[in-house]
Amino acid sequence: MLLFASAAQATPIAYPSKGQSAQQQQSDESACYSWAKQNTGIDPQQVATQPPPPSGPAVGGGERVQGAARGAAGGAVIGAITGDAGKGAAVGAAAGTMVGGSRARQNRRAQQANSQAQTQGAMDTFNRAFAACMQGRGYTVQ
Repeated sequence: MLLFASAAQATPIAYPSKGQSAQQQQSDESACYSWAKQNTGIDPQQVATQPPPPSGPAVGGGERVQGAARGAAGGAVIGAITGDAGKGAAVGAAAGTMVGGSRARQNRRAQQANSQAQTQGAMDTFNRAFAACMQGRGYTVQ
């Protein structure tokens, strides 16, 4: 049976309900894999090896900078009221950087969840096509 990396768990299981031999089943699975790939435009091997969305310090820097700028501006206003705009700006910038970092992490998690949902949707589409092909060749598919 054709099983690939992380796509292995999602691959439909075909049972030869018309007495097909193991060799015939392997041939049919290979043909249905190719047919499903061609008709859906989805290649499970490529889906399984797609790199995850970028992450790390380079990603999300914009949120931190924006948070620092907003925090510094707000802190300067509050600092000016209390008599030390510079100190208020520094405190505000530090707080804004932390808020921006939190926002960056939230955005990264949302992006990863979206990527996983797209991958699962693509595999579901491919698996439906594969199952339809195998059923058409006389297999019971689960």
